[in-house]
Amino acid sequence: MKTRRGACYSCHAAAAAAANGDAPEAHHRRKRRRTAAAEGSPAATAGVPAGCALGDMFEELPDDLVVSILRDVAASAGSPADLAGAMLTCKRFRALGQSKVVLARASPRCLAVRAKSWSDDAHRFLQRCADAGNLEACYLLGMIRFYCLGSRGSGAALMAAAAVGGHREALYSLAVIQFNGSGGGKDDRDLRAGAALCARAASLGHVDALRELGHCLQDGYGVRRSVADGRRLLVQANARELAAAVASGAATGGGKAAAASRRHACLLSDFGCRAAAGEAHAANRFLVDWFASRPLVQASAAAAAAANSAGTAAGSAEEDGALRLCSQALCGRPETRRHEFRRCSVCGVVNYCSRACQALHWKMSHKAECTPMDRWLDAGAAVANAAAAAAGGPAP
Repeated sequence: MKTRRGACYSCHAAAAAAANGDAPEAHHRRKRRRTAAAEGSPAATAGVPAGCALGDMFEELPDDLVVSILRDVAASAGSPADLAGAMLTCKRFRALGQSKVVLARASPRCLAVRAKSWSDDAHRFLQRCADAGNLEACYLLGMIRFYCLGSRGSGAALMAAAAVGGHREALYSLAVIQFNGSGGGKDDRDLRAGAALCARAASLGHVDALRELGHCLQDGYGVRRSVADGRRLLVQANARELAAAVASGAATGGGKAAAASRRHACLLSDFGCRAAAGEAHAANRFLVDWFASRPLVQASAAAAAAANSAGTAAGSAEEDGALRLCSQALCGRPETRRHEFRRCSVCGVVNYCSRACQALHWKMSHKAECTPMDRWLDAGAAVANAAAAAAGGPAP
């Protein structure tokens, strides 16, 4: 029985202690010990390592277990914020999260840094991931350095490291660089090396590389000409494109969405049919956003300075000869010298870094917009004549 203050009568306390087989003094001592533990007294913290607060069980976890958990978080992260949030738990997690075992397993979405969020910290994070052997980080940082930061040598070296590891996007990007002679002069183009890199990327399942190789075989560009083999590779590229479009439609859900995806994805999209464009790589999205917020004239000046130091003809570029971006909206690659990309042979308005971008842009939008150059000239002459007639002067 208790009073209002919670104190027990001595008789009832003695009876309870006797029933438990304890002495009354031991019973009171045990109650005081539990109270001291609840208040965090030195008696409660006995046996706990120094510097660890009571109840902080993270400090008692082995390092191997924490690293294993952070590695799985990095591998399944949907954005860079997922891994950053786990590393901000405590100082120990932050230190272990920067280990090479964790950074080497970072997923592509975990490394997908945006251009508007680019900073020195983001640069260092990608560099640490690349040093840990992450192929995706090597490719992404290599593309950023090569095209955005003007560091051609280190960017190409990082992409080469990813390509040696079997990264198909890096193989295809190096093929585009070899075809165009990017970062150097026109004489630096190596068509055979570009075709070999395309073949390697195509063997790993890269659709654009397979399409590029098909056009190279049809035109005899860097390889021995074979129209039949080129056409066969183009059909294979479109078959893979169809399978990817159907799979994406099934992943988003059946019904009308999947039916619309099947209607837009045609087997012969390289031969005039329309097909839905796939999702761009994180490196291409970074290039698109980077040059959308920064004028390409700055990159043109950097390229001209690099060309002057290399002794190429691009150093004598005129002021009105600004560098151009690839007209394929999801590519984002810029020219590294004037007239590097090929123009449309019909209208001469759009330009492309590769045949794959040209084929994709043609079937998506340019087919309905392309107008022969002579029509542009005739229309311009007609407008000039009409303006001269209205002004009462002689026709130009």
